[in-house]
Amino acid sequence: MTKEAQIEEFFIKKLEDLKYVYRKDIRDKYTLENNFREKFEALNRVKLTDNEFERLKAEIVNPDVFTASKLLRARNYFQREDGTPLHYTLVNIKDWCKNEYEIINQLRINTENSNHRYDVIILINGIPVVQVELKTLELSPRKAIQQIVDYKNDAGNGYTNSLLCFMQLFIVSNKTNTYYFANNRNQHFSFNVDEQFLPVYQYADEQNKKVTHIDSFAEKFLTKCTLGELISKYMVLVESEQKMLVMRPYQIYAVKAIVDCIRQNRGNGYIWHTTGSGKTLTSFKTSTLLKDNTDVEKCLFVVDRKDLDRQTREEFNKFQEGSVEANTNTETLVKRLLSTDYADKVIVTTIQKLGLALDESNRKNYKERLQPLSKKRLVFIFDECHRSQFGENHKAIKEFFPHAQLFGFTGTPIFPDNSSYTVREGEQAYYRTTDDIFEKQLHAYTITHAIDDKNVLRFHIDYYKGQGNVPLKPGETLAQQAVVEAILEKHDAATNNRRFNAVLATASINNAIEYYRLFKEIQQKKKQENADYEGLNVTCVFSPPAEGNKDIQQIQEDLEQEKEDNRQNPDEKKAALKSIIEDYNHQYGSNHNINEFDSYYQDVQKRIKDHKWTNKELPHKNKIDITIVVDMLLTGFDSKYLNTLYVDKNLKHHGLIQAFSRTNRVLNDTKPYGNILDFRQQQAAVNFAITLFSGEKSDEEAREIWLVEPAPVVIEKYKEAVAKLGDFMEKNNLVCEPQEVYNLRGDAAKIAFVKNFKEVQRLKTQLDQYTDLDTGQKDIIEAILPEDNLRSFRSSYIETAKQFKKIQQEEGDKAPVDVQQLDFEFVLFASTLIDYDYIMSLIAENMQKKPAKQKMTKIQIISLLTSNANFIDEQEDLTEYINSLDWNSGQDEQTLKNGYETFKIEKNNKELLAIADKHNLSIVTLKKFIDEVMRRMIFDGEKLTDLLEPLELSWKERRTKELSLMEDLVPLLKKQAQGREISGLAAYE
Repeated sequence: MTKEAQIEEFFIKKLEDLKYVYRKDIRDKYTLENNFREKFEALNRVKLTDNEFERLKAEIVNPDVFTASKLLRARNYFQREDGTPLHYTLVNIKDWCKNEYEIINQLRINTENSNHRYDVIILINGIPVVQVELKTLELSPRKAIQQIVDYKNDAGNGYTNSLLCFMQLFIVSNKTNTYYFANNRNQHFSFNVDEQFLPVYQYADEQNKKVTHIDSFAEKFLTKCTLGELISKYMVLVESEQKMLVMRPYQIYAVKAIVDCIRQNRGNGYIWHTTGSGKTLTSFKTSTLLKDNTDVEKCLFVVDRKDLDRQTREEFNKFQEGSVEANTNTETLVKRLLSTDYADKVIVTTIQKLGLALDESNRKNYKERLQPLSKKRLVFIFDECHRSQFGENHKAIKEFFPHAQLFGFTGTPIFPDNSSYTVREGEQAYYRTTDDIFEKQLHAYTITHAIDDKNVLRFHIDYYKGQGNVPLKPGETLAQQAVVEAILEKHDAATNNRRFNAVLATASINNAIEYYRLFKEIQQKKKQENADYEGLNVTCVFSPPAEGNKDIQQIQEDLEQEKEDNRQNPDEKKAALKSIIEDYNHQYGSNHNINEFDSYYQDVQKRIKDHKWTNKELPHKNKIDITIVVDMLLTGFDSKYLNTLYVDKNLKHHGLIQAFSRTNRVLNDTKPYGNILDFRQQQAAVNFAITLFSGEKSDEEAREIWLVEPAPVVIEKYKEAVAKLGDFMEKNNLVCEPQEVYNLRGDAAKIAFVKNFKEVQRLKTQLDQYTDLDTGQKDIIEAILPEDNLRSFRSSYIETAKQFKKIQQEEGDKAPVDVQQLDFEFVLFASTLIDYDYIMSLIAENMQKKPAKQKMTKIQIISLLTSNANFIDEQEDLTEYINSLDWNSGQDEQTLKNGYETFKIEKNNKELLAIADKHNLSIVTLKKFIDEVMRRMIFDGEKLTDLLEPLELSWKERRTKELSLMEDLVPLLKKQAQGREISGLAAYE
């Protein structure tokens, strides 16, 4: 096996071949700073005194990487000792290729708290900008990131107090597999309890073929000019979030293709980038790069609906505060078009407003005022380049701005097979396509690529056949009541016990109204029959009759079915929508009305996204489970917590792909795919759409990539995984029973169990969300591994995983390699159904009942606790509390909750008193110290010194005392933090 040192040696040689200078003399903070000083003085043609250099260092070294990154890209000011100003840059920001590129390795940054060593670092003009960590083992990208995250969170690390604060990128490679990701502030650079990970990238070429070997990666990604261009042009600093983003390879190729096309004045073009691939960031970067192109007068980013207009504006302003303003009316747009202000060079607007500005019949004479612009070069970038762009507005733009270049972004191009816009020329009629409008495709990144790259999820499609034996014919509709009953039966499975939410797409406004009524009626009946029935929160959104309202007219531009439906019996539609909004106000304590429909619509969208909060953080009554729609929300709306689409509407071509793509945003392993439950037997339409948008793959290959395997295949895999677990236990001379896991001897056997059972749970999580399992299949799954056994295995897994996690945290890089590499994926073992409220209600329900009437015993409730990762931090306390309860005395849920809070406070006080006594400290002072840490979520070493001051210890005695005290305090603090990070605590772990 190739050793790490050999990989490092080969890598350095490769960079030397790429004309990097290897500086083996730079191995510590002192030599790093001296080299930077030399480069800085040469670049800025200045000779600094020692005092000036120390002052400069103090000014530029910043613990906040976002602030440091802005400094790296800017022209800065420094006052010299004699009072003269020095305007300087840290690197050559005009031409990054002309900087000096060097490599160093095995750098040590020694501080009071850490002694870190870094494998390979790339310096640009003496500034450390890229850190490369090389491994010999098969690495998990998540695990590799975790190691770097831990490094960065370690108190006293070089990233906060040395030139390493300028680090822009991290690269991790085991020679054959290479990943890269952007540096960030700690709040954007850590794993949270839901295991939502940092974005990690693999490099790819223009055809989206992966470049993963470290040699090829270095040649493509790390040539000096390419790296300089990536850092200067293709990293985005998001002001509103104080966050750094690095663009994905396909985004960079798209930007370059458009910029080159403009530079060479080569006509128009379009970018086929699938829904969910970050088109807004790509178009934003394109428009900002055009700001400095003096040949271009204006760059207009054009969207085709009012809600998208706002969403796009917010996205743009997120990347750069105030980069675009709201165009509340056409007059504002015309003024900004005529403005020579640099801030008005990039404008976001709707195609409708643009159409009004170019309309000759408009009395305000906008067109005449805009005449001077008609001879200038403008660039138009269209967000979704089909439908409304195919009509008169598009033609008007091309005629009025003959020198303009037009570029479109689309996730679903219009081909001859899915075009509905016809053009007549004499006797000939033909369908208009994206190619006709925008001339040529400049870059493609299809849904096939995105699923392959795990940037979006695959789909599970359940073609619902109804309850009878006679299958439905394609397009045949079920009775709406049957659909509602099927949804109510399947919703919990589809959404992982309401962890996610769903949209129901209906064929007309009348259908949507009827569905809303049925959900209300059927759920009320269920509640009457069973007081414990937990209903779904269902709402409905469709646009009201426009009746001359310009805002509604604009919203309806792309809502063809709703616009048509509102022409028939508009008063009925209006009355129904009013009633729906009244119900909504009652449910959520809001105050919306039909006259401000857009405000209601925005609130619905926000509440769908609010599903990201747990029920403890935001009670379920404040969330939406199902939103009934006609056209709305089926394009342009994104939420990671929407995973299911119920379809009672004929969909085809790009409309079908757009609608399905609402469900497939990546979150974590609790969301294995986007769920589609189709009540119209549209398999032929789905297959046709896959063929149409599959890119270069064959139909069969595309289907395999797009769609999850059918239930029987996954059941077989589950069976094999459980059998493999049984074989493993047998090899260790143990029967395959949960309690036997505790008899496994040695780390190697326990690690093998963790890996084996994690695969069992992963497949079970996937099967749990299949909505098309019949009774026979459910029985087979239960027989493979009965639920009680599965739950007990989960407890054994969590207990074993916790032990290894403790070793990882305490020993870090010194832990055995196979322990370091373990990735527990606790999120797979966290249930949304079994939360704190559920446990308390179970206890209340089963106390003071005879054993025969108890649903669950005390032991079973504790087993339920231990099998769920939700309770990792509270498991011990809750178990003790449940064991302390008199099972024969009845208590209601609220009394139990109050009792538990009292129990925790008393237990915490006992632990604190024991620690105070052990270390001769005042309990009052110690409690005050801990309360301050928890309030700020920062552990301050100086405050610890103050705490020990009354003991009047020598320096050596104090150090020993600190370590001894922290051994007792760290577990207590971590328990109180409940998974949140306490800054600075890692140094004592």
